[in-house]
Amino acid sequence: MRKAVVMLALCCLAIGAAFAACGFTGSEKNQLVVETFGDFGYHDLYARYERSHPGLKIVEHVVSYDDHHKNLQAHLLGGSGTGDVEAIETGYIAQFRVMADKFVDFKAQGVDPSRWLPWKAQQATSDDGKLIGLGTDVGGLAICYRRDLFAQAGLPTARDRVSALWPDWRSYIVTGKRFMAKAPKDVAWFDSGANVFNAIMGQAPVAYTDRGNNVVVASNPAVKQAFDLAVDAVRAGESAKLATFSQQWNAGFQRGSFATVACPAWMTDTIRQNAPQTSGKWDIATVPGGSGNWGGSFLTVPKQSTHREEAVELAEYLTAPEQQSWIFRTQGHLPSEPALYSDPAVTGYTNPFFNNAPTGRIFTTAARKLRPQYQGPKDGDIGPLVGQGINRVDKGRQGPERAWRQVLKDVANATEP
Repeated sequence: MRKAVVMLALCCLAIGAAFAACGFTGSEKNQLVVETFGDFGYHDLYARYERSHPGLKIVEHVVSYDDHHKNLQAHLLGGSGTGDVEAIETGYIAQFRVMADKFVDFKAQGVDPSRWLPWKAQQATSDDGKLIGLGTDVGGLAICYRRDLFAQAGLPTARDRVSALWPDWRSYIVTGKRFMAKAPKDVAWFDSGANVFNAIMGQAPVAYTDRGNNVVVASNPAVKQAFDLAVDAVRAGESAKLATFSQQWNAGFQRGSFATVACPAWMTDTIRQNAPQTSGKWDIATVPGGSGNWGGSFLTVPKQSTHREEAVELAEYLTAPEQQSWIFRTQGHLPSEPALYSDPAVTGYTNPFFNNAPTGRIFTTAARKLRPQYQGPKDGDIGPLVGQGINRVDKGRQGPERAWRQVLKDVANATEP
């Protein structure tokens, strides 16, 4: 769930500062601190929980994706400074899984891991069997597209016909060339090459690390193939060259700067929040290849928490089926508990913002087809380095070969013992 909303972060930090100024601290008996890196959709749930727990106050702090995970590692190693509940994104969970002794074991608290997708629970389970995280969402993949821009370029607009345009990623790029030939002025096919790469890699059974925790970026052909496909599309002029989560990227949704975006379930709420005036213009098609995962997170409770029992209870509440269903229907985050994939409230949900697309059916179908991908301890550091290489090509700063060589050098530097 990579939704680092800057204004929200500043707002939440300001709220946290206000509580501190009023005498509240993370050690107070009536307060639980939740640390996240984006909008998890919990604000209404916090209010409900507080009403059922008189005297309790939940304070949420939001910082950027990278800073959040770096801060968590520093606080764990330093022995103080964590929140009572800490979110961890799937790209970083393996890094913290090897620090399982610093987290509460949810299995020891009576939590049944079988509630979650097996691979999701396994991602948060240490080698000695400790469950350090409760799954929030999974990033089941689709493609979100602008119906109006497709129509202007002479492409079909009905979601089934659109899905048929791209059975694979090469077909998606070819369709992009068709679009660009008749595209409205200043409109690109997709937002950034790095996001296309992320979606392609989300379908690979092995990405940056093998099951022996060996970094395989240089030797795994899937990485270079995904890099080359994304770069081919960039060099064909299909990219809007917008760095993900930048102010320019946010504005791109508002301006209609691109016609498609690789769309994990959580992205639907990003689009809605960034460009509410485009309601009804968007729709959702199947992702090339039919499935895949990009993102998803966990809630953990560090042992540093002085309110472990209360923090565990809150984490269980936020990830319970009823709350996951509600978050999907209001925020678009796909539940990680497969029992909900047969729940009519989820499977039958249609999203009015996306032309009443059957998002429940689309994303649960993608999740059922998903092949789990192994995550290594360094994956959270490696992924952005590859994306930066594609961004350099996107911006015209490097050619593909030079960018790839630098990616391999950067990865080696970041993962050396």
